Amino acid sequence: MQIAFLGLGAMGARMAAHLLDDHDLTVWNRSDGPADAFRERAAVAATPREAAEAADLVIAMVTDDRASRDVWTGPDGALAGMKSGAVAAEMSTVSPGWVREWAGLVTEAGGRPLDAPVSGSRPQAEGATLVVLVGGAADALETARPAFEAMGKSVQHVGGTGTGALVKLAVNALMGVGVAAAAELLAVLRRSGVDEATAAEVLGATPAAAPVVATAMRLMADGRHDPLFPVDLLDKDLRYALHVAAEAESAAPLVSAARAQFERAAEAGLGGKNMTAVAMLYDD
Repeated sequence: MQIAFLGLGAMGARMAAHLLDDHDLTVWNRSDGPADAFRERAAVAATPREAAEAADLVIAMVTDDRASRDVWTGPDGALAGMKSGAVAAEMSTVSPGWVREWAGLVTEAGGRPLDAPVSGSRPQAEGATLVVLVGGAADALETARPAFEAMGKSVQHVGGTGTGALVKLAVNALMGVGVAAAAELLAVLRRSGVDEATAAEVLGATPAAAPVVATAMRLMADGRHDPLFPVDLLDKDLRYALHVAAEAESAAPLVSAARAQFERAAEAGLGGKNMTAVAMLYDD
């Protein structure tokens, strides 16, 4: 299959690498450096439009709504070059509002849209163990499935257009609430005289701790905050999740409280660190 992959950041480069063996790959990135690693085994396009021209499947993996709009739209955007019938897969974590608009633009251009964000961070992208959450038509998914399965351990068809984006925000909101609560509780226990490393191990071994929270607590106790999933990105996702709740006229006080903590962490200069750096707000 001819595949165009747009966006070779920390996640995108790792995901695109899994497509090299079984597909004809063309890549594009805003800056040249990340694309250089692909030059021996993939074509490197000068623009998203050029990358998309021959592709059966066009994938974008970028930071946010603005970056997504930039790669898909405009005279050099992927939609300007995409052939009729091609599948467009937005794998970035973006807002459902933008997904709905984007899907309309894809359809107008003769393409088949899939919102297909992933659950997992850099280690899962590296190991091809991501969970792909797909919204869109079943026939479009079957076209994209070989690529999705090359990048992930599970492909979940959630429903129609936009549902993948909605569920992905719920996943990250659930994680954000758990990580924020863990940081708070570890601080309470530390200040109450419990060894923090011990507390992290014991809490993490209980049924109450999701695996991602258990791992986060160990990293917090060790003071290790290398950016697997940066504070800035989780803060963005929680902001998007709160917009969804507002549109649905559904209260989300826990998500709001968690977002406030990650926003504080970003404002404190911790935005580039791992989400576990929210624990640094409680440093003695």
